[in-house]
Amino acid sequence: MRKLTGLVFILMSIQVAVAAEYVTCVGTSGKMIYTNMPYMCADAAIKAQEATKTVLAEQEANEDAAKEAIAIKAKGLVTDAVFSASSFWYTPIPKDAQLASNSAELAKDLVRQKTQYYGNVTINTSQYASPVYTVDSATPRVKVTQWDCQKKGYLDSGLKKQWASVPVPAYAKPSAGTDMEMTIYSPSTDTVWEFWKARQVDGQWQACWGGQLENVSKSNGVFPKFYGTTATSLPFLGGQITAEELTRGEIKHAIGIALVDTDHWNVISWPANRSDGYNPSKQPNRIAEGQRFRLDPAIDVDALKISRTAKIVAKAAQIYGFVVWDKAGSVSLRAQNAMTYTSQGLANPYPALFENKPNYAVLNGFPWDRVQFLPMNYGKPGK
Repeated sequence: MRKLTGLVFILMSIQVAVAAEYVTCVGTSGKMIYTNMPYMCADAAIKAQEATKTVLAEQEANEDAAKEAIAIKAKGLVTDAVFSASSFWYTPIPKDAQLASNSAELAKDLVRQKTQYYGNVTINTSQYASPVYTVDSATPRVKVTQWDCQKKGYLDSGLKKQWASVPVPAYAKPSAGTDMEMTIYSPSTDTVWEFWKARQVDGQWQACWGGQLENVSKSNGVFPKFYGTTATSLPFLGGQITAEELTRGEIKHAIGIALVDTDHWNVISWPANRSDGYNPSKQPNRIAEGQRFRLDPAIDVDALKISRTAKIVAKAAQIYGFVVWDKAGSVSLRAQNAMTYTSQGLANPYPALFENKPNYAVLNGFPWDRVQFLPMNYGKPGK
């Protein structure tokens, strides 16, 4: 409307007769005329035409930009569909889904952990969260070797094959912190690589653990048993939050969550392939790694007095839920590491998206006491 109004104003300014002195000029017919109507003069008419063209061109550009924005939105974000459409990552939990018989007790233990360990649930963005480097077919490939950081006394032959040829961009850097995580995603080959304790030694890449996941667009979104960086083999690309999702205002997948106290390593819930849980005294109502839970879908999230990011997380938690994918020193979520952006010269997007709140305060007020746990192995095919 603003552009159209401007066009009308230009035409009216030129074409409406005004009380002006008579002038002699070259008319639009090419002949000399004597008139008090400026728009009858050729130079004024040319200016009007140019002004009209400018307005119309600007209006067309705005329309093209709007169409492009709609097209981008229609395509969605990479994280909306990395794995198979039938993957648990993207499958909504029915509102009437059966809950675990001890759901209330498990929810109390989650709140207990939040209270006991720092009193909050943080969102990691610089360490203990993986940067994700999306590469194309032109990215040079390198061999990534394994180093025995855990002093096991042997190297894994499977990793040697999986890491024989990896497209690592020159700007790639692992995350800060002791885990030094890194993810490479190659849409052109439909492959994901993950690395734990990644580093460069004399210009050569090496990592302590991780894995390769092939045919990711057809996979269920879980690394083969023992591989992958998280303790459960659940990949970062599935459950991390991204700046793009927060900018859009919607997360369209389940969210990975790390707890401090989880059930023993031999108690595993699908979709986890493994666990590093520790509960030797068999404390009751400990949450298993791989177990899924959601925020009560009856809650009016928009009415909650929480941050914009917390509301985005809460709405996704009502639809897709959380999945326990790791142990950590505090109850925490992972966002795609800011190094994903800063390593390429871009600004860290999270301070603005978090409304300049500290990472540990972004989820303050989130109703963790209203979560609902699903049964062990919820959603497992054939169950």
